[in-house]
Amino acid sequence: MLGLAVQAHPQYEGLGAAGLGERLGWGSHVALLVIDVCAAYWKAGSPLDLSHNPEAAASPDSMRRLVAAARGSGVPVLWAQVRYNHPEMKDGGVQAKKMKTILAWQDGDTRGLDALLPGLEPAADDIVVLKRNPSAFFGTTLATDMHLLGVDTIAICGVSTSGCVRATAMDAMCHGFRPMVVHEACGDRSPLIQQQNLFDIDAMIGDVVSEEEAVSELRAGNPKAQCS
Repeated sequence: MLGLAVQAHPQYEGLGAAGLGERLGWGSHVALLVIDVCAAYWKAGSPLDLSHNPEAAASPDSMRRLVAAARGSGVPVLWAQVRYNHPEMKDGGVQAKKMKTILAWQDGDTRGLDALLPGLEPAADDIVVLKRNPSAFFGTTLATDMHLLGVDTIAICGVSTSGCVRATAMDAMCHGFRPMVVHEACGDRSPLIQQQNLFDIDAMIGDVVSEEEAVSELRAGNPKAQCS
């Protein structure tokens, strides 16, 4: 594993004594959610480029392996993508005032930063949720989509760990889903930012799991749901 392991965080050993970090475990019906994956995060010259961080640079390959595992066993794959269509970014809310980088997802932007990555494109039968805020749940149909699919567990990957991944994991928990955030399949600006946010997620929000564990669960499919 590239980067800094959550278990290497200086406060990791104290989680149990503090009543934090209990394992949620995988439920009976999982879906894979891919968050905000596009050229903006891996294109030289982009204000959002993460590729200077080796762990973030390697994360798309991990995401591809998760998608392949899910599709191979019929596990639902859902995609969260950002889109703004107001010419003055009035649909960007307060975030548009705080972060001019989100102009990358405004209709008419010519830089191509919203282009999809090869091998990480939604299939015809995948669900694509368009969002305007960090959480893929906020102001979208994602919770309803998950409930209609019978999902109780969401394997989460994408970018950035400190922003949209963390916000989505928090809202997943609040909606009653088990968030399973895949370490190698998420990326951020530096190893320290990645480690700190994964540590917090693992302590208070969901389970941070390895790609190996996630691939194994996704390959197993949803046998309980298939038999119902």
